[in-house]
Amino acid sequence: MPRKITYRKALNEGLDEELANDDNVVIIGEEVAEYNGAYKVTEGLWDKWGDKRVVDAPISEAGFIGMGIGASMLGVRPVMELMFFSFAYVAFDQMMNNAATCRYMSGGLINVPIVVRGPANGGTNVGATHSHTPENIFANMPGLKVVSPSTAYDAKGLIKSAIRDNDPVYFMESTVLYGQEWEVPENDEIEGGELLIPLGSADIKKEGTDISLIAHGRAVITALEAAEILSAEHGINAEVVDLRSIRPLDEQTILESVKKTNRAVYIEENKPFCGVGAQIASMIQEKVFDYLDAPVLRISSMDSPAIYSPPLEKAQIPDAALIVKKALSIC
Repeated sequence: MPRKITYRKALNEGLDEELANDDNVVIIGEEVAEYNGAYKVTEGLWDKWGDKRVVDAPISEAGFIGMGIGASMLGVRPVMELMFFSFAYVAFDQMMNNAATCRYMSGGLINVPIVVRGPANGGTNVGATHSHTPENIFANMPGLKVVSPSTAYDAKGLIKSAIRDNDPVYFMESTVLYGQEWEVPENDEIEGGELLIPLGSADIKKEGTDISLIAHGRAVITALEAAEILSAEHGINAEVVDLRSIRPLDEQTILESVKKTNRAVYIEENKPFCGVGAQIASMIQEKVFDYLDAPVLRISSMDSPAIYSPPLEKAQIPDAALIVKKALSIC
Protein backbone atom coordinates (compact mmCIF):
# COMPACT_ATOMS: atom_id res chain seq x y z
CA MET A 1 0.00 0.00 0.00
CA PRO A 2 1.35 3.47 -0.88
CA ARG A 3 1.91 5.47 2.27
CA LYS A 4 -0.34 8.42 3.12
CA ILE A 5 0.89 11.38 5.14
CA THR A 6 -0.64 14.69 6.14
CA TYR A 7 0.02 17.98 4.40
CA ARG A 8 1.70 19.06 7.65
CA LYS A 9 4.01 16.03 7.67
CA ALA A 10 4.89 16.51 4.01
CA LEU A 11 6.04 20.06 4.71
CA ASN A 12 7.97 18.81 7.74
CA GLU A 13 9.75 16.19 5.64
CA GLY A 14 10.61 18.71 2.95
CA LEU A 15 12.05 21.13 5.49
CA ASP A 16 14.02 18.37 7.21
CA GLU A 17 15.51 17.16 3.93
CA GLU A 18 16.56 20.66 2.92
CA LEU A 19 18.17 21.31 6.30
CA ALA A 20 20.19 18.16 5.64
CA ASN A 21 20.90 19.08 2.02
CA ASP A 22 22.34 22.56 2.63
CA ASP A 23 23.98 23.95 5.78
CA ASN A 24 22.85 27.46 4.74
CA VAL A 25 19.17 26.58 5.20
CA VAL A 26 17.70 27.90 8.46
CA ILE A 27 14.14 28.11 9.78
CA ILE A 28 13.09 31.27 11.60
CA GLY A 29 9.70 32.26 13.00
CA GLU A 30 7.46 32.60 16.02
CA GLU A 31 7.34 29.38 18.07
CA VAL A 32 9.01 27.28 15.36
CA ALA A 33 11.67 25.80 17.68
CA GLU A 34 10.84 24.59 21.19
CA TYR A 35 7.07 24.81 20.62
CA ASN A 36 7.35 22.86 17.30
CA GLY A 37 5.50 25.53 15.34
CA ALA A 38 2.06 27.05 15.80
CA TYR A 39 0.65 24.34 13.49
CA LYS A 40 3.32 21.71 14.32
CA VAL A 41 4.82 21.92 10.84
CA THR A 42 8.33 22.20 12.33
CA GLU A 43 7.77 19.47 14.92
CA GLY A 44 11.01 17.75 15.92
CA LEU A 45 13.27 19.92 13.79
CA TRP A 46 14.68 21.97 16.68
CA ASP A 47 15.46 18.79 18.62
CA LYS A 48 17.28 17.41 15.58
CA TRP A 49 19.04 20.49 14.21
CA GLY A 50 19.50 22.77 17.21
CA ASP A 51 19.38 26.48 17.97
CA LYS A 52 21.42 27.68 15.00
CA ARG A 53 19.27 26.02 12.35
CA VAL A 54 15.77 26.40 13.87
CA VAL A 55 15.36 29.78 15.52
CA ASP A 56 12.48 31.22 17.55
CA ALA A 57 11.76 34.84 16.67
CA PRO A 58 10.02 37.55 18.71
CA ILE A 59 6.54 38.71 17.75
CA SER A 60 7.84 41.27 15.25
CA GLU A 61 7.29 40.28 11.64
CA ALA A 62 8.90 43.44 10.32
CA GLY A 63 11.96 42.63 12.41
CA PHE A 64 12.53 38.96 11.69
CA ILE A 65 11.39 39.04 8.05
CA GLY A 66 13.74 41.97 7.46
CA MET A 67 16.53 40.05 9.17
CA GLY A 68 15.83 37.02 6.95
CA ILE A 69 15.92 39.11 3.79
CA GLY A 70 19.23 40.63 4.82
CA ALA A 71 20.65 37.21 5.67
CA SER A 72 19.54 35.82 2.31
CA MET A 73 21.50 38.54 0.52
CA LEU A 74 24.62 37.20 2.27
CA GLY A 75 24.16 33.57 1.25
CA VAL A 76 21.84 32.16 3.91
CA ARG A 77 18.68 30.40 2.73
CA PRO A 78 16.10 31.33 5.39
CA VAL A 79 12.68 29.73 5.60
CA MET A 80 10.52 32.20 7.52
CA GLU A 81 7.27 31.03 9.09
CA LEU A 82 4.37 33.45 9.46
CA MET A 83 1.73 32.31 11.92
CA PHE A 84 -0.80 33.81 9.49
CA PHE A 85 0.06 35.28 6.10
CA SER A 86 -2.15 38.17 7.17
CA PHE A 87 0.81 39.25 9.31
CA ALA A 88 2.90 39.76 6.16
CA TYR A 89 1.40 43.23 5.96
CA VAL A 90 3.45 44.21 9.00
CA ALA A 91 6.54 43.43 6.92
CA PHE A 92 5.15 44.72 3.63
CA ASP A 93 7.98 47.15 2.89
CA GLN A 94 10.55 44.42 3.49
CA MET A 95 8.73 41.78 1.45
CA MET A 96 7.60 43.94 -1.48
CA ASN A 97 9.97 46.86 -1.71
CA ASN A 98 13.23 45.14 -0.79
CA ALA A 99 13.08 41.38 -1.40
CA ALA A 100 11.34 41.76 -4.76
CA THR A 101 13.61 44.41 -6.24
CA CYS A 102 17.11 43.71 -4.92
CA ARG A 103 18.18 41.35 -7.69
CA TYR A 104 16.98 43.74 -10.39
CA MET A 105 18.43 46.86 -8.80
CA SER A 106 21.82 45.18 -8.23
CA GLY A 107 22.04 44.14 -11.87
CA GLY A 108 21.76 40.49 -10.88
CA LEU A 109 24.66 40.63 -8.43
CA ILE A 110 22.59 40.05 -5.28
CA ASN A 111 20.06 37.24 -5.01
CA VAL A 112 17.41 36.96 -2.29
CA PRO A 113 16.86 33.19 -1.80
CA ILE A 114 14.28 33.46 0.96
CA VAL A 115 11.08 31.48 1.50
CA VAL A 116 8.27 33.01 3.52
CA ARG A 117 5.66 30.36 4.33
CA GLY A 118 2.48 30.03 6.36
CA PRO A 119 -1.30 29.75 6.07
CA ALA A 120 -3.17 32.14 3.77
CA ASN A 121 -6.83 31.21 4.07
CA GLY A 122 -10.16 31.93 5.63
CA GLY A 123 -12.68 29.40 6.82
CA THR A 124 -11.36 28.90 10.35
CA ASN A 125 -13.41 31.59 12.13
CA VAL A 126 -10.47 33.66 13.35
CA GLY A 127 -11.75 37.04 12.19
CA ALA A 128 -11.01 39.43 9.36
CA THR A 129 -7.47 40.36 10.45
CA HIS A 130 -6.32 36.72 10.46
CA SER A 131 -8.02 35.41 7.31
CA HIS A 132 -6.44 37.18 4.36
CA THR A 133 -5.65 35.47 1.06
CA PRO A 134 -2.98 37.82 -0.36
CA GLU A 135 -1.60 35.62 -3.13
CA ASN A 136 -2.85 38.04 -5.79
CA ILE A 137 -1.18 40.99 -4.06
CA PHE A 138 2.25 39.37 -3.93
CA ALA A 139 1.92 37.84 -7.41
CA ASN A 140 1.40 41.36 -8.76
CA MET A 141 5.00 42.28 -7.88
CA PRO A 142 7.73 41.46 -10.42
CA GLY A 143 10.61 39.67 -8.73
CA LEU A 144 8.45 37.55 -6.41
CA LYS A 145 7.33 33.95 -6.82
CA VAL A 146 4.07 32.74 -5.28
CA VAL A 147 3.23 29.10 -4.61
CA SER A 148 0.00 27.57 -3.29
CA PRO A 149 -0.01 23.74 -3.02
CA SER A 150 -3.29 21.85 -2.65
CA THR A 151 -2.01 18.39 -1.62
CA ALA A 152 0.67 16.87 0.61
CA TYR A 153 2.51 15.59 -2.48
CA ASP A 154 2.69 19.05 -3.98
CA ALA A 155 3.51 20.67 -0.64
CA LYS A 156 6.63 18.54 -0.19
CA GLY A 157 7.85 18.80 -3.76
CA LEU A 158 7.27 22.54 -3.97
CA ILE A 159 8.74 23.51 -0.58
CA LYS A 160 12.00 21.78 -1.53
CA SER A 161 12.14 23.56 -4.88
CA ALA A 162 11.23 26.88 -3.26
CA ILE A 163 14.11 26.61 -0.78
CA ARG A 164 16.56 25.91 -3.61
CA ASP A 165 15.30 28.81 -5.72
CA ASN A 166 17.46 31.94 -5.85
CA ASP A 167 14.50 34.34 -5.75
CA PRO A 168 12.02 35.17 -2.97
CA VAL A 169 9.26 32.55 -2.86
CA TYR A 170 6.10 33.24 -0.85
CA PHE A 171 4.64 29.87 -0.01
CA MET A 172 0.94 30.02 0.88
CA GLU A 173 -0.63 27.08 2.69
CA SER A 174 -4.02 26.36 4.27
CA THR A 175 -4.70 25.52 7.90
CA VAL A 176 -7.70 23.50 6.70
CA LEU A 177 -5.39 21.21 4.70
CA TYR A 178 -2.73 20.61 7.36
CA GLY A 179 -4.41 17.52 8.81
CA GLN A 180 -5.57 15.97 5.53
CA GLU A 181 -3.70 13.00 4.03
CA TRP A 182 -2.51 12.19 0.53
CA GLU A 183 -0.21 9.63 -1.03
CA VAL A 184 3.42 10.76 -0.92
CA PRO A 185 6.05 8.20 -1.96
CA GLU A 186 9.17 7.48 0.05
CA ASN A 187 12.33 8.96 -1.46
CA ASP A 188 13.67 5.54 -2.43
CA GLU A 189 10.55 5.07 -4.57
CA ILE A 190 11.24 8.22 -6.60
CA GLU A 191 13.54 8.45 -9.61
CA GLY A 192 16.43 10.64 -8.53
CA GLY A 193 15.88 9.85 -4.87
CA GLU A 194 13.82 12.89 -3.85
CA LEU A 195 10.55 14.63 -4.61
CA LEU A 196 11.06 17.93 -6.44
CA ILE A 197 8.32 19.81 -8.32
CA PRO A 198 9.54 22.70 -10.49
CA LEU A 199 8.01 26.08 -9.78
CA GLY A 200 5.79 27.15 -12.65
CA SER A 201 4.35 23.70 -13.41
CA ALA A 202 0.59 23.27 -13.19
CA ASP A 203 -0.97 19.84 -12.69
CA ILE A 204 -4.05 18.15 -14.12
CA LYS A 205 -5.66 16.72 -11.00
CA LYS A 206 -8.47 15.11 -13.02
CA GLU A 207 -8.70 14.57 -16.76
CA GLY A 208 -11.91 15.72 -18.44
CA THR A 209 -13.44 16.74 -21.74
CA ASP A 210 -16.43 19.03 -21.10
CA ILE A 211 -15.27 21.94 -18.93
CA SER A 212 -12.05 23.10 -17.26
CA LEU A 213 -12.27 23.83 -13.53
CA ILE A 214 -9.08 25.79 -12.80
CA ALA A 215 -8.04 26.61 -9.24
CA HIS A 216 -5.25 27.00 -6.71
CA GLY A 217 -4.79 26.04 -3.07
CA ARG A 218 -7.70 24.55 -1.15
CA ALA A 219 -10.10 25.56 -3.93
CA VAL A 220 -8.62 22.70 -5.96
CA ILE A 221 -10.07 20.23 -3.45
CA THR A 222 -13.46 21.93 -3.71
CA ALA A 223 -13.23 21.79 -7.51
CA LEU A 224 -12.56 18.05 -7.36
CA GLU A 225 -15.66 17.59 -5.18
CA ALA A 226 -17.69 19.56 -7.74
CA ALA A 227 -16.26 17.48 -10.58
CA GLU A 228 -17.51 14.30 -8.90
CA ILE A 229 -21.03 15.76 -8.57
CA LEU A 230 -21.03 16.97 -12.18
CA SER A 231 -20.10 13.48 -13.35
CA ALA A 232 -22.41 11.49 -11.09
CA GLU A 233 -25.52 13.67 -11.33
CA HIS A 234 -25.22 15.47 -14.67
CA GLY A 235 -23.00 13.36 -16.92
CA ILE A 236 -20.49 16.20 -17.32
CA ASN A 237 -16.82 15.23 -17.43
CA ALA A 238 -14.92 18.12 -15.86
CA GLU A 239 -11.16 18.57 -16.00
CA VAL A 240 -9.53 19.99 -12.86
CA VAL A 241 -6.39 22.07 -13.34
CA ASP A 242 -4.27 22.98 -10.30
CA LEU A 243 -2.01 26.00 -10.81
CA ARG A 244 0.28 24.94 -7.93
CA SER A 245 2.46 27.94 -8.79
CA ILE A 246 0.71 31.27 -9.32
CA ARG A 247 3.86 33.06 -10.37
CA PRO A 248 5.63 31.78 -12.41
CA LEU A 249 2.44 30.64 -14.14
CA ASP A 250 2.17 27.57 -16.36
CA GLU A 251 0.13 29.16 -19.13
CA GLN A 252 0.50 26.26 -21.55
CA THR A 253 -1.21 23.67 -19.35
CA ILE A 254 -4.13 26.00 -18.69
CA LEU A 255 -4.59 26.97 -22.33
CA GLU A 256 -4.31 23.40 -23.62
CA SER A 257 -7.01 22.32 -21.17
CA VAL A 258 -9.37 25.07 -22.31
CA LYS A 259 -8.68 24.29 -25.96
CA LYS A 260 -9.75 20.71 -25.23
CA THR A 261 -12.88 21.42 -23.17
CA ASN A 262 -13.98 24.78 -24.70
CA ARG A 263 -15.28 26.03 -21.34
CA ALA A 264 -13.55 27.38 -18.24
CA VAL A 265 -14.37 28.32 -14.66
CA TYR A 266 -11.76 29.71 -12.29
CA ILE A 267 -12.25 28.95 -8.58
CA GLU A 268 -10.39 30.64 -5.72
CA GLU A 269 -10.88 31.58 -2.08
CA ASN A 270 -9.29 34.94 -2.88
CA LYS A 271 -11.47 38.04 -3.19
CA PRO A 272 -12.83 38.75 -6.69
CA PHE A 273 -11.58 42.31 -7.29
CA CYS A 274 -8.21 42.04 -9.10
CA GLY A 275 -8.03 38.38 -8.03
CA VAL A 276 -5.93 35.60 -9.56
CA GLY A 277 -8.99 34.51 -11.52
CA ALA A 278 -9.14 37.87 -13.26
CA GLN A 279 -5.63 37.30 -14.62
CA ILE A 280 -6.45 33.76 -15.76
CA ALA A 281 -9.74 34.81 -17.39
CA SER A 282 -8.00 37.62 -19.27
CA MET A 283 -5.26 35.27 -20.46
CA ILE A 284 -7.77 32.70 -21.71
CA GLN A 285 -9.83 35.35 -23.51
CA GLU A 286 -6.78 36.85 -25.19
CA LYS A 287 -5.05 33.65 -26.24
CA VAL A 288 -7.70 30.99 -26.93
CA PHE A 289 -10.86 33.02 -27.50
CA ASP A 290 -11.76 31.12 -30.68
CA TYR A 291 -11.89 27.84 -28.76
CA LEU A 292 -14.46 29.08 -26.22
CA ASP A 293 -18.09 27.98 -26.46
CA ALA A 294 -19.13 30.05 -23.43
CA PRO A 295 -17.86 32.97 -21.34
CA VAL A 296 -15.08 32.32 -18.84
CA LEU A 297 -16.60 32.38 -15.35
CA ARG A 298 -14.97 33.26 -12.02
CA ILE A 299 -15.93 31.97 -8.58
CA SER A 300 -14.34 33.56 -5.55
CA SER A 301 -14.89 34.36 -1.91
CA MET A 302 -17.58 36.96 -1.17
CA ASP A 303 -16.18 40.48 -1.62
CA SER A 304 -16.15 41.48 2.03
CA PRO A 305 -13.87 41.09 5.05
CA ALA A 306 -13.79 37.55 6.44
CA ILE A 307 -16.88 36.96 8.54
CA TYR A 308 -16.30 35.76 12.11
CA SER A 309 -19.56 33.82 12.43
CA PRO A 310 -18.89 30.16 11.50
CA PRO A 311 -22.06 29.57 9.42
CA LEU A 312 -21.74 32.92 7.65
CA GLU A 313 -18.04 32.47 6.87
CA LYS A 314 -18.83 29.04 5.48
CA ALA A 315 -21.30 30.69 3.11
CA GLN A 316 -18.70 33.32 2.18
CA ILE A 317 -16.24 30.80 0.73
CA PRO A 318 -17.03 28.89 -2.51
CA ASP A 319 -18.32 25.36 -2.04
CA ALA A 320 -18.89 22.49 -4.45
CA ALA A 321 -22.59 23.29 -4.90
CA LEU A 322 -21.79 26.80 -6.13
CA ILE A 323 -19.21 25.46 -8.58
CA VAL A 324 -21.70 22.93 -9.92
CA LYS A 325 -24.34 25.63 -10.37
CA LYS A 326 -21.94 27.90 -12.26
CA ALA A 327 -20.60 25.06 -14.39
CA LEU A 328 -24.09 23.96 -15.40
CA SER A 329 -24.88 27.52 -16.49
CA ILE A 330 -22.31 27.29 -19.31
CA CYS A 331 -22.59 23.59 -20.18
